[in-house]
Amino acid sequence: MSSYNYIIKYIIVGDSGVGKSCLLLQFTDKRFYSGRELTIGVEFGTKFITVDGKQVKLQIWDTAGQESFRSITQSYYRGAAGALLVYDISRRESFEHIPMWLADVRKHANPHTTIMLIGNKSDLDPRQRQVTHEEAAKFAKDNDIPLFLETSAKSSDNVEEAFIKTAEDVYAKIKDGVFANNETSGIRLGPQASALGEETQSGACCS
Repeated sequence: MSSYNYIIKYIIVGDSGVGKSCLLLQFTDKRFYSGRELTIGVEFGTKFITVDGKQVKLQIWDTAGQESFRSITQSYYRGAAGALLVYDISRRESFEHIPMWLADVRKHANPHTTIMLIGNKSDLDPRQRQVTHEEAAKFAKDNDIPLFLETSAKSSDNVEEAFIKTAEDVYAKIKDGVFANNETSGIRLGPQASALGEETQSGACCS
């Protein structure tokens, strides 16, 4: 597709094994593969969506969760308009590490980056749950994270919603001119927007 209005860059961060790559695969290809190996460095995916009648191309960077790759993956935070922070609802340790990932995003990404907290693997037996929905929602509220959903990369529950709600929040900021004239915004005008002479409220949208 060449007639899109915007390109929006996302990053997906969180501990190893929480399902980041599976979320990306489910969103882009609508399939689940449980035998995926751990991500080395970063992986990349794209998908076109429609937001408020505008065609948007999402560029999604799936980062490795291992400590040994943190210095590499942090460079991908720069220029991210959306950040998905993922934990596994059945692994409390992965939730307890979310403050570390959040700090990385707020240190290395654009200050206006939209952050979505995601509790993955909601399809598991309730007896395996170690983090309640209420506890995670409170964490999001207390840490000024505007968006929170529980998802299942396996059943696809809430996966598309997570990516789209993040895009809707980013697009609202585009309309308000929040990202204008900021070289690390993570947003670029697409061919369709350029042809129409489309800009943000206070200037052209930079890459």
